[in-house]
Amino acid sequence: MRSPTAADLAGRWPGIRTDFAGLSHEADERLSAEQIAWADIILVMEPRHAKRLQALFGPALRGKRVVTLHVPDKFGYGDPDLIALLEPQLRNILRPPQP
Repeated sequence: MRSPTAADLAGRWPGIRTDFAGLSHEADERLSAEQIAWADIILVMEPRHAKRLQALFGPALRGKRVVTLHVPDKFGYGDPDLIALLEPQLRNILRPPQP
């Protein structure tokens, strides 16, 4: 439930559109090459996700920004502790570039 929470939080930023998907075979929504092509930034929760993402979609990631958030899998959707971990990271990642 980390990814849907992060997608909902990021989607509150003006001009930001979000989506989420999983990398495991058990994921309700599995990540597709089309989603990667659509994305400007790809956020993953753990380093192992970044490795799996690279293994599955390496060439499609060329030119994409992939960021590991280092959020452990111990939270439910909308958990206040999860939001407290995600908000400052998302603020840093999604803030507009300074002139």
